[in-house]
Amino acid sequence: MEIIKKDWQLIKQKIADGKAHELSEGDTFYLGACTKGANANSTRKQPFSNIPAKQRAYSLKQGYVNHIIASIANEATGVYGKLIPSVAVAKKQTIEEIVISKFKPYYGKNIQQILDKTGVEINTKAKSFYASLTKAILGIELDKEIEEFEKAEIIVKTVRLKANNLPKEDISFPNFKYQEIINEQWDDSDFKNILEHKFLFVFFQFENEELVLRKVKFWNMPYVDILEAEKVWAKTKEIVSKGTIVKEVIGTTRYTNLPNKSFNSVSHVRPHAKNAADTYPLPKKDKVTKANEYTKHCFWLNNTYVRDEIYFK
Repeated sequence: MEIIKKDWQLIKQKIADGKAHELSEGDTFYLGACTKGANANSTRKQPFSNIPAKQRAYSLKQGYVNHIIASIANEATGVYGKLIPSVAVAKKQTIEEIVISKFKPYYGKNIQQILDKTGVEINTKAKSFYASLTKAILGIELDKEIEEFEKAEIIVKTVRLKANNLPKEDISFPNFKYQEIINEQWDDSDFKNILEHKFLFVFFQFENEELVLRKVKFWNMPYVDILEAEKVWAKTKEIVSKGTIVKEVIGTTRYTNLPNKSFNSVSHVRPHAKNAADTYPLPKKDKVTKANEYTKHCFWLNNTYVRDEIYFK
């Protein structure tokens, strides 16, 4: 209830600031302000701004509801570890404050030093290493999920920074299916749904060939940047629906019309597959290659965007 109360206060304050049109599910933890109406044009006046805002209703996050259902079905026993031990702590600190306070003592330490300090043994070569390291720092047993993160549907992203503070890689999201994206509307799209989550970014930086923990940051994409990401999604949908993914083929290399980094400052599209033969079916045959399928692609956050708008802000 304390977390939901803080969520309610945040939603109320955003409306009081004349920013009802900027409300996002990513603003809050358990209580959301979900869109409600016949379609994207279902708007109403807001009290402190002349900008029309989408109709919204209070809702419990899907992750929170899933947790309730699992609890009722007695499926949650021993699966979850808690960040917030009591109501008294929840009244004094937010989830963000608790998480950051647990990470701060490890700032400036390399991975081995962190492992030594936590006393937890983790296979550094395991695919889940960084997820396990996050749990170790937060004091959660490795075989348990973080209850508050699951309820709030927080997406954890680990970023490795080069010496110049530029992330070594762009941030990838799940692959989209060509046959599905052409039937989506932006407000109901998988990409928008992901971007409206709350994220926890964990930043490591290369220092003398070792990774050192720099900082952690809770973040959700600002309204103006979601509008930019929509342009990438819309362009991708248009290209796929027209069957014009491939621009030209030189030798064995295919060059596409899909939006690249120069198209947009926030996001771009590029392959996310095991190899070129790892494909999804196309809704329309590609005009250049005459193929009925194409290599799997996904949306990415530009590494320059992550540096400038998340790490440095």
